[in-house]
Amino acid sequence: MSELLEAAAEAGKLDAADGLAALRERFVLDDVVYLDGNSLGALPAGVPARVEDVVRRQWGELRIRSWEESGWWTAPERIGDRIAPLVGAASGQIVVGDSTSVNVFKALVAAVRMAGDGRDEILVDATTFPTDGYIAESAARMTGRSLRPVTPAEVPSALGDRTAAVLLNHVDYRTGRLHDLPALTAAVHAAGAYVVWDLCHSAGALPVGLDEHGVDLAVGCTYKYLNGGPGSPAYLYVRRDLQDRFDSPLPGWNSHAEPFGMRPAYAPASGAVRGRVGTPDILSLLALEAALEVWDGVSVEAVRAKSLALTDFFLRCVGEYVPDGLVESVTPAAHAERGSQVALRCADAGDVMKRLIERGVVGDFRAPDVLRFGFTPLYVGFADVERAARVLAETLE
Repeated sequence: MSELLEAAAEAGKLDAADGLAALRERFVLDDVVYLDGNSLGALPAGVPARVEDVVRRQWGELRIRSWEESGWWTAPERIGDRIAPLVGAASGQIVVGDSTSVNVFKALVAAVRMAGDGRDEILVDATTFPTDGYIAESAARMTGRSLRPVTPAEVPSALGDRTAAVLLNHVDYRTGRLHDLPALTAAVHAAGAYVVWDLCHSAGALPVGLDEHGVDLAVGCTYKYLNGGPGSPAYLYVRRDLQDRFDSPLPGWNSHAEPFGMRPAYAPASGAVRGRVGTPDILSLLALEAALEVWDGVSVEAVRAKSLALTDFFLRCVGEYVPDGLVESVTPAAHAERGSQVALRCADAGDVMKRLIERGVVGDFRAPDVLRFGFTPLYVGFADVERAARVLAETLE
């Protein structure tokens, strides 16, 4: 145990040297080891004051004037541009608003419409978060296409001239497996189809490279590694050269070319604005905007390097502390296949997680037998990792 504590101390020194350790001060944290940022990120310290200003001054004093004077109207695109560098996108391609589910629906239906009538099949990640599957099934019914669930590894062989669109997850929510976005995107394009990527478990944890890899459409939530707060609005990425062809199944007055013209016929706006629908959720949007300030001066590449170091160290500590046979990692060991979480299978996982939380180590449980630990490098350190593994071992014993 002493060797691991020394290793944690040395890693902490390296952490402090690259500047990431100081980022913890940008968050409101207590003495718990918080390893559930892959479900809900911690509260950035600057958010409460910003929300108070939005409520008391912008809404309370300026009222309707805030749509222009406080920048409410342009917030979806402005905040989208703030997210863009975190997912490897140039400005003008991301709009923030609605939920991830709603944006999956917009993106998938729009992808099918761009593919045209000659392609009658949608492929969906068979291991996806359930809602994505529900949305894909509904989109298939609505567009008259068939739906075929396949694993990401099966996608290249499943593609064909019938394929219209493919919906994939960058990181598996249950196991933390990182899928090969560049290779799968290229395979989908080679088949003449369109790809929609769900970035919920990768944005803010690792480089994505949307522009670099030619991704067509992407969606993601903002309350995990982006720390936007419970229920914070999601975002939609539409590659620039596809924006004029993006035909949203949810047209609204906010995406109209003349939003205040109140025309009876719909005419879509140009650019990423086409992804808007109704009146933006201003309180949540501006809380998210304040939360994103924690990323000022932070390199996603540095975050990824620390994430891999943290998860490596956690797996090492678990291997040293936990008796053989009590847990099994279902997260890939290879860096190229790992997101920013570690999932451990164990008996009575739900009860084990309850006891861990009681002892100040907060992760979460996924039925039937998986403990999930999310590592947010902005506020998780190596000493936290060692403590979590040690408490896990003590709990299991």
